[in-house]
Parts: sequence; structure tokens; C-alpha cells
Amino acid sequence: MFSHDGFRELARHECLRLMAKVTVGRIVFTRRALPAVLPVNFGQDVDGAVLLCTSAASDLVRAIDGAVVAFEVDDVDLARHSGWSVVIVGPAAVVTDPVEHERLARTGPASWGPAPDEVFIRIEPELVTGRELVGASTEL
Repeated sequence: MFSHDGFRELARHECLRLMAKVTVGRIVFTRRALPAVLPVNFGQDVDGAVLLCTSAASDLVRAIDGAVVAFEVDDVDLARHSGWSVVIVGPAAVVTDPVEHERLARTGPASWGPAPDEVFIRIEPELVTGRELVGASTEL
């Protein structure tokens, strides 16, 4: 980013802190060799990993288990022309360890839709980037 573009680059710890303030993000993955984006509710684990909860039979699970994905969250104030955006890139994997699954069933996010045979998907935050726009001028 250029220093005169109106954006401020966010440090990793700032990105993870801001992510904790929202509950809906967008997962970016490949479906049938094409880019796909889906809004999903999510949670964060203590290490900053993104956690999703969904049905084991969902198309999303088949598409992202073992794949590198991107996950984006943001918050925008339209009146003030300000906001922030965070993107995490890393491998996604279904949590298969029974002890870990039980822990996430107690502390992790719940699916907002029907989730028979629920599974948790963990996205490791290998690359974390973010930027903030602070109050752009509306004058010409």
C-alpha cells in the first residue's frame, strides 16, 4: 500500500483483535475450478485460527477440507467513509480429533443453519493482512 492512499496497514495482532468483534465473514475457495465466496458465521480459537461449524455432508466441507483458502472480515461505517478489512490465508481442515471436537462443541461457534452430523473446520492463519481507512473526506 502506498503511504498516500488513505489506508493504514494493520499489524497481525490488530487484525486478530478486530476479527473478534464480528461474527460473519466470507470464505473464499475454489469450487469446480472457479473462485467461490460464501458468507458464514465463525468464531476464533485462542490461537487466532478461524473456526466454522457446518454439516459434515455440506458441499463446503468437501470443497475446502485440505485446501488453502482465504477468509475475509470487515466493518464499514458508510456515513464516515471509514472501516477496516482483514484477510486470513491458510489451510482449512476438518477437526477429526474427538477431544478437540468435544472442546469446540462446548466453546466453538454454532452453525446458524441445520447441521446434522456437525463438523468443525479450522483455518490456520498463516498469512494475516489488514488495512484500515480512517475517515475519508467527502469534499471535492
